[in-house]
Amino acid sequence: MFATIEEAEKQEDHALSGMDLSELGEPADMTSEQLEHAVQQLEQRLEAKPKDKPLKKTVRILRKDLLPRLQKYESQQTILGSRNSFSKTDPDATFMRMKEDHMRNGQLKPGYNVQIGTENQFILGYSVHQRPTDTRCLKPHLEKVKHALGVLPGTIIADAGYGGEENYAYLEQENVEAIVKYATYHRENTKAWQQDVSELDNWTYTAEEDSWVCVAGQTLTFRRESKERTESGYELRHRHYRSASCEGCPLKVNCTKAAGDREIKVSLDYLRYKQQARERLKSEEGYALSVRRMHEPESVFGQMKNNRGFRRFLLRGLPRVSLEVGWLSLAHNLLK
Repeated sequence: MFATIEEAEKQEDHALSGMDLSELGEPADMTSEQLEHAVQQLEQRLEAKPKDKPLKKTVRILRKDLLPRLQKYESQQTILGSRNSFSKTDPDATFMRMKEDHMRNGQLKPGYNVQIGTENQFILGYSVHQRPTDTRCLKPHLEKVKHALGVLPGTIIADAGYGGEENYAYLEQENVEAIVKYATYHRENTKAWQQDVSELDNWTYTAEEDSWVCVAGQTLTFRRESKERTESGYELRHRHYRSASCEGCPLKVNCTKAAGDREIKVSLDYLRYKQQARERLKSEEGYALSVRRMHEPESVFGQMKNNRGFRRFLLRGLPRVSLEVGWLSLAHNLLK
């Protein structure tokens, strides 16, 4: 629209005085403030040329349609934040796939992710999150528990949904024993996994040479290191390795789908954390604690949702929902 106006003005040998359209940038990059300023300048120009029909039509479209939509879009982006969705009836709620769906087709519904920490099925701490996954909820949940109790428990037991590198690093930093499974813990014990030639767990790493040797005996040497930061600021460091030549290898079909040589991206810190978790989980004490976790928080959720029939929040907004979970936790502990 701006380009059309400028061309029309040039044809009439008039310049758009006081308005440099090139400074506004591309339309997709414009903010509502910039667009508002541009519309005001166009309106001033229109006062001097009230019979300019293309200019009048453009100002009307910008003022009554495009500008309000851009302002609404920016407001929604502010509400959205780092999330991928929010509910119009409760902007703090995020759309999540609920396990209990009467349609049984995985419907997305607005909700909150409630985390609880229990001991002998008493709720010691709780937190409410806007994330549908559990991985990034562990650290803020434990920080809230630490703030309330003054100290973290000596041992943290959690399922595989929390077994990420950032969580392992946080628990190690807090000097907490982590009995936390990772995503592939149970699959590692299967015959199919142990015979999979593409899995790094079946390869050999040589620390002195900083290289990997695959099942076929091919050496993958270090190429480069890449870094990336998570949303919370944790730095992930990955080391990249590549084989010298996979041409003619009989196992290549089962090892990689790449046309060239096999390349891998590895976090050595994460491999170390996984090895520590594996050793703890396979110990007698670690196994007993991991089994105990099955009837700790799960039983509490069963009491709340099934026995007491609490399946939906009655209030809206993150602060009120957090208060509601607090009431539920207090009632559960008193009744127990």
